[in-house]
Parts: sequence; structure tokens; C-alpha cells
Amino acid sequence: MRGPASTVDRVERGAGRGRRLLVLAPLRIEARAVRRGLAPGAHVVSTGMGQRHSRSAAADRLPGAAVAVSGFCGALDPTLEQGELVVATEVRSPGGVIPCPAAGVLAGALRRRRLRVRLGPIFSTNRLVRGPERERLHADGAVAVDMESAWLAAGASGRPLAVVRAVVDTPAQELTRPLALVNGAGRAYWALRQTAPVLSEWAAAVRSRRVVLAGPRASCAGVERAIEVVERALEQFGAPVYVRRQIVHNAHVVANLERRGAMFVQEVDDVPDGATVVFSAHGVSPAVRAAAAARRLNVIDATCPLVSKVHAEARRFAGAGYTVALVGHEGHDEIEGTVGEAPERIRVVKDRDEVNGLEVEDPGRVAYLTQTTLAVDDTEVVVDALRERFPTLVGPRSSDICYATQNRQDAVKVFASECDLVLVVGSRNSSNSQRLVEVAERQGTEAHLIEDETSIELGWLARAGAIGLTGGASAPEALVQRVLAALTAMGRATVVERRVANETLEFKLPPEISRGRR
Repeated sequence: MRGPASTVDRVERGAGRGRRLLVLAPLRIEARAVRRGLAPGAHVVSTGMGQRHSRSAAADRLPGAAVAVSGFCGALDPTLEQGELVVATEVRSPGGVIPCPAAGVLAGALRRRRLRVRLGPIFSTNRLVRGPERERLHADGAVAVDMESAWLAAGASGRPLAVVRAVVDTPAQELTRPLALVNGAGRAYWALRQTAPVLSEWAAAVRSRRVVLAGPRASCAGVERAIEVVERALEQFGAPVYVRRQIVHNAHVVANLERRGAMFVQEVDDVPDGATVVFSAHGVSPAVRAAAAARRLNVIDATCPLVSKVHAEARRFAGAGYTVALVGHEGHDEIEGTVGEAPERIRVVKDRDEVNGLEVEDPGRVAYLTQTTLAVDDTEVVVDALRERFPTLVGPRSSDICYATQNRQDAVKVFASECDLVLVVGSRNSSNSQRLVEVAERQGTEAHLIEDETSIELGWLARAGAIGLTGGASAPEALVQRVLAALTAMGRATVVERRVANETLEFKLPPEISRGRR
């Protein structure tokens, strides 16, 4: 174990002030584990174990552009295993809480190295905790415990901070005294060694930057309505409430509703007779409605009204004898529902090549409709190709592309060219989110679709002085704010918003759902 902070002070002051990364590790064994593998410009200081030594080290304000606290910890969560890494979302102590907003960025980088990582709060105490006290701390939300992190973290003094500890003991295998590191020490030591190159990459990504927020961004009225439908159905009818397909295409939304009692199924055949089922925002075909009726299901329709408009147009054109060219992506839930309105009359086309190969009964009676979540520019190319082939082509009375989809694309067009990188928050199966990436790339800007902050790669941040940030229409604003918090925690940041429209539209809930008090 290293001596008190006065010794640390002498060591560090002799090392110079140009360091990118300062790693604070309480024990020599912990410092030795992480030291190997760090890039030049990093320095590891063994601060000494416990609250007193940690406070002294923090008070010294040791130099470094970014501060990482590294070492061993004890698991509070019984599912944690020896050698697993815990990256702190915040560090708690009896004296307060220090947040770590960029924890997800580091955790994602460690996972991409195939390391086992858990995100969550770490509690710091001045003694070993056992048995009932472990259970109490875990019940309050902490996943791990140590004896230094909260006090060492205070020494970051506004600098980017990361806290990563390796589990050395668990509720099933507790330490008997502070230095009894026999059980689990080898696995924890190995895990800490693997963090070293990632910590260097993390520090290299720390820099001053400008963040440009899109406006509007994230959830649209149809998405918010669909989510509210499921929430209210759970309140009114109780769990489980079944949902055919994903209510909206966002993994976080689906996981949150699952925790609250929603059960997502592929088809209504998977729903017990007489149960409550919600149709997703993407709409369903008449065949699905008939199958639900045959099962005597309590149906709540959360189809977005803008998708319902396209369904009505499909019925109108098909009923008038038109062949309908439906511009969109085969297999998308929205396309499946629309095609089901008149499968014998509707043909799906995604690009100019498919338009050239389109066969119709009467070239003089062709209409077009579009998926609501397409890129405006791409859609115009396909519609122009249709019009070239079928000069009498007719279309919807107003654009099928959702107003929110268009607004979000317009916002990205405004700022993408002035950014080094554009991040789009959204899930891989979200069509409108994918289109936002393509819009940014057409402006000549590197762009990536991210599920949340854990998807951000450190190399992107290292080379990006200006970052554009938006969210697809199916991504909650809370996810965008999490990403923003992570970016602003990775160095001094200036945040501006570029707003191209204000969205005030709200859709009524379906009649099966009441708007009573929630």
C-alpha cells in the first residue's frame, strides 16, 4: 500500500503537468494492474487505502486532463461475479453523490473489448460491509461498494471523471479483512489490466467541443400516443397487456414497457383468448384485425393517425381499380399493414430499379403511396421515376411522409455540414432514424446511429470538435439528453440548438382508453 498523499504529492509534482490521464488507485497491486498498457502521457498514483488517504490525495489537485479512479470493489448485487468490472454511473457516500455522466461511453468501449461490465452506482464507505448491510445498500440501488472512490472522485474538480472497479468479493464470498485478497484477486487483477488501453482511449477523447442539437428531435406525437396507450392499458386492465410487434421501434421503450407488464408478441395467435392486445403504431392489416376478432380479444388500436391515412388512401385507390405502387421497405411493419389493405392491388418498390421492373395491369391507372418514415429526397427520386414510366400517375392529396420525419430531416440538413460528426439516437430497426443518418452523410458528414451513449465509440469523439445530435421520431427525448450529458462530461462543451420548426400536434387517444388521472 502506498503512503499518504504527501508522498503522492512529491511523486506527482516531479512528473510534470502535461499529462492527459491521471489514474488514482488505492493499493499498489491495483496501480500495478492498470499501469501496464496505458499510453504515454498517463500516470498512475497509488493513493493509499481508505477515506483518510483518499481525501488527502484528492485535496492535492493532482494534474491531468482527465481523472480515472481504478481498483477493486465488493459486489452488492448478488448477480455480479468476481472479475466483473463495475463502471460507476455515480459514486455515493454518506456525504453525498458525485455523478459520472460519461460512464456509459466508457462501459461501451470496455464491452467492445469483450470485457464483462456492469453500469451502476458505487457506494464508498470507511469499512468493510457484510451481510445485512450489503443487502441494505443494494436495496438502495448501489451495485458495488469500495472504500475510496467517492473521496478520490472529489479530486476531479470538474475534470472528466471515470470510476471503474473490478469485483474481488461477492455476497456469497465475502472478505474477512481489508487485505485478504486471495479469493477473486487474480480475476480482478486481470480485469483491471484489460481496462488500461481503454482508459487511455477515453482520455484521448477528452477535448473541448461544440454540440449542435437538432430541433425538433426525438419522439413525435404518434410515438408518444402509442406509448401512452400501452401505459394506460396497463393501468386500466392490469398486467399483462399484450402488444403485437414492437409498439414503436425503440429497444429502450420496449424494455421499459416490458418491465411494467407489457408482453410483446409477433402475432395475435400468441395472445390468449379474451386478453387485451394493443396494435402497434405501425398499423395492421385487415387480416390481423379479423384474427383478433376471432380470438375475442380486447383490441386497442395504437396505429398512428398518419399511418391510418395511408391505409385509407390504399383502400380508396385499390377500390377505384388502380395498381398502387407503395414506396417503402419490404418487411417493415408499416408496409406489411398497408399492403394488407389490398394485397392484390399493391406493389412495393424501394428504388428506381424496382420501378423499372414494375408490372401493372393498366399503365394508365397507377397510383403511388409512400411509407411515412422515408427520406424525403429518396422518395422524390422514386416518385419521379414512377411518373416518368406512368405519365398519368396519381398520388395522395397530401404527402404521406410524416411531418415529424420531414422536420427531423430538415433540421439535420441545416447543421450537418458544419459538424465533424452527427449522432442519431435510435434503434437499428427504426426506419426514420436510419434515414437521418443517410441525410447527414449526404451533407458529407460522418454519421452514426446509436442506441444510447454506450454505443458511442471513443475514436469518433477524439476527432470530432463539433458534434450534431438528434433523435429519431421513435427515440425518447430522455435518451437524447443522456447522450448530451455524456458528451458534455467528456470535456468543455458549448451546446447550441438549431430549430427549424415547432411541433404542437397532439393525437387523441383511441376510444378504448380513457384520459382519466394517471
